[in-house]
Amino acid sequence: MSTATDGIQAGMPCWVDAMLSDVEAGKRFYGELFGWTFEDAGSEYGHYTHAFHDGKNVAALAPKPDGRMPTTWSVYFASDDATATAGRIRAAGGQIVTGPVAVGPFGTMLMAADPGGAVFGVWQAGSHKGFEKRGEPGSYGWAEVWTWDAKAVDPFYEAVFGFNVYDVSEEASVDFAIWTPGGAGGGAESAVGGRVVMDDRYPKEMPAHFLTYFVVEDCDAVVRAVQRMRGRVRREPQDTPYGRFAVVADDQGADFAVIDLSQPERPEGE
Repeated sequence: MSTATDGIQAGMPCWVDAMLSDVEAGKRFYGELFGWTFEDAGSEYGHYTHAFHDGKNVAALAPKPDGRMPTTWSVYFASDDATATAGRIRAAGGQIVTGPVAVGPFGTMLMAADPGGAVFGVWQAGSHKGFEKRGEPGSYGWAEVWTWDAKAVDPFYEAVFGFNVYDVSEEASVDFAIWTPGGAGGGAESAVGGRVVMDDRYPKEMPAHFLTYFVVEDCDAVVRAVQRMRGRVRREPQDTPYGRFAVVADDQGADFAVIDLSQPERPEGE
């Protein structure tokens, strides 16, 4: 694979942002929760607001241009040619929602939907290269697509981004697969994202979607902070072999997950 951004290969998650009704409220919520600071790109770019942790660019908040749009976190995959990626998306059965469109000198973006309906972004870097920090507390850690139709979406992500899809359902309580880059092995250490199949535990009206994880130092403490700031807990903290995680929503309804990677679940007998 080619390098689409500095240190980020084409096809890898390279950026996340949240579409919010009230960006100022979002700044207060995420500033307190993750210790983020913010910089507004100005009216020319729709007041797209970059978030920083320890001075490094980690995410962004954006005002919704239309109140009917969902309040949600979006994940973007790196591309060295957004137009070519759009072609692969169409050929594999996906749909282009927006773009490709140039965003000043920063890069070129598009929004698309996979065959199951989950929306994601693609980013061809210009001056904005993507994450300056990831996998550490206060920054992005992981992304999963939650779908009803693995048979449609698994070959889609293989074709569009060159992922290898490995079923690891025996290690999870759901139908779960991990994505690794083409040429990489099937181990979790090389995984860059995952796919979860929703079952009868989830309401049928729940749309397919991506879930973004942020790394934190203490999952339980962050969940208490979310509740104190009038967010919601979608899934209580639980242990996994990869760390202790919870699914929450901010005070405007945008869902995301938090994970403490320092607390992996120990196998029985250890």
